[in-house]
Amino acid sequence: MAFMRLFGKKEEKSKNVAKERLRLVLVHDRADLSPKFLEMIKGDIIRVISEYVDIDEEGLDIKLTRMKRDVDNSTISALVANIPIIKVKQN
Repeated sequence: MAFMRLFGKKEEKSKNVAKERLRLVLVHDRADLSPKFLEMIKGDIIRVISEYVDIDEEGLDIKLTRMKRDVDNSTISALVANIPIIKVKQN
């Protein structure tokens, strides 16, 4: 029984990963941004933020997603960044 649960969880996890990848592809298409362009933005963000803080680049997560605006309930593209800060640099 535990063996079957193990496969079930892995299958569910793979399903969620595939679903997330498809969602990202659709968001990129709707925003008309290529993955190369998003990587350029990511590099620029790392460069600028690194002037002020030490960051964990391995833990860095930058995504393009869709969200609803509070003002008029329209859907817009949003760049969401999760940047782990190791320490603030002293000037």
